[in-house]
Amino acid sequence: MSATAQIGVTGLAVMGRNLARNFARNGYTVAVHNRTAAKTDALVEEFGDEGTFVAAHTPEEFVAALERPRRLVVMVKAGEPTDAVIQEFAALLDDGDVIIDGGNAHFEDTRRREKDLRERGIHFVGAGISGGEEGALNGPSIMPGGSAESYESLGPMLQKIAAKAQDGAPCTTHIGPDGAGHFVKMVHNGIEYADMQLIAEAYDLLRTVAGYSPAKISETFRDWNTGRLDSYLIEITAEVLSHTDAATGKPFVDIVQDRAEQKGTGRWTVQIALDLGVPVSGIAEAVFARSVSGHAALRDASRHLAGPAVRELDGDEAAAFADQVEQALYASKIVAYTQGFHEIAAGSEQYDWNIDLGKVAAIWRGGCIIRAAFLDRITSAYEAQPDMPSLLSDESFAQEIAAAQDDWRAVIATAVTQGVPTPAFAATLAYYDSLRAERLPAALTQGQRDYFGAHTYHRTDREGTFHTLWGGDGSEVES
Repeated sequence: MSATAQIGVTGLAVMGRNLARNFARNGYTVAVHNRTAAKTDALVEEFGDEGTFVAAHTPEEFVAALERPRRLVVMVKAGEPTDAVIQEFAALLDDGDVIIDGGNAHFEDTRRREKDLRERGIHFVGAGISGGEEGALNGPSIMPGGSAESYESLGPMLQKIAAKAQDGAPCTTHIGPDGAGHFVKMVHNGIEYADMQLIAEAYDLLRTVAGYSPAKISETFRDWNTGRLDSYLIEITAEVLSHTDAATGKPFVDIVQDRAEQKGTGRWTVQIALDLGVPVSGIAEAVFARSVSGHAALRDASRHLAGPAVRELDGDEAAAFADQVEQALYASKIVAYTQGFHEIAAGSEQYDWNIDLGKVAAIWRGGCIIRAAFLDRITSAYEAQPDMPSLLSDESFAQEIAAAQDDWRAVIATAVTQGVPTPAFAATLAYYDSLRAERLPAALTQGQRDYFGAHTYHRTDREGTFHTLWGGDGSEVES
């Protein structure tokens, strides 16, 4: 088989197949391979008119079809299947060739794989790809890690197939070394969890407290999507809420079981944040909310628990409450993004990745699930202040939250008095209040730690580390 393909894709499930088609539609000759040869042949037969494909039925044929340096995209299940495919193809590659993992791999696995292949002379790129099936086909947001040399070879191709922001910029950039790309994709998904949970809480409040029907809430979300909440998730929320189940004639949202599943990236975001010591409370509550929804037996056993009587609003009162919910949703979303960017900054420092937060925000403006109009402003904020400690340090965002906070607090107070769970709204407000507090009660916590464990403490009035002799005369000693 002659080497004519500029890139190859192995693993032709929906994401891999659509990514291969995207490359072909953009003028590249694409080698395609799948462990089941029938999938390879089916892709070429069904979509061969979209571009030039080279069908390969064995790993050897696949590698032989690729021009040097060979660029090979792996789109298989994360974990051991990815390791198996990488090892199978690495044995057939030469120095300077590039393996790209486009799945949702854990970034520590990517770091391990990159080190192993680098020692064998092969480049390894962990590329986070966001946008789902549609994005893979029509333009996703792509977050590649790996060596700068590998991006020189691969980058122009990714830029061509990636989504384009409104200013025409491709939604991809070199994120940083080894696992940086998959780390950023992980945090992207964590923010996505928070964003979705906040939207769900807004829906619940509008339905339970304001008394709006799903169709009315759909209209409300469509209206919000014309303003500062303009985003992909708000857009599709309006679509989901307006949909009627054909079998029953009921609102679609009413015939779906209220159990939200998860694939793991949200959990990873929270777990790694704990390791890094980064507070991502809004993201964490979104992950826990999905967990609570899945514990059907626990929830069934709790039906006897008493709650307050819900007073449904009407007319102008309901409309005013809906405006307050919009304020709370916007403020909470800003905090969720703030927490995510803080975790990326902390990971970048921990692993010496030198990630440009402004560029991350820029490539999330199109293609990805959390694409939103205010990412333009986040990009500008980090371009103006690259070392900004928090997105809330940006004056414009701080002013917007200050303007929203009365309504934000009122919504959460209403939720509490009406018995509507809003864990993500509450957690993001608590985070905001923690950042603006002149002094936190952590002083007492540290005092308790010193009492029971001699963990010491620092004083506000002088340097040094101290311990109080609690069981003795209460005097203080310097450690």
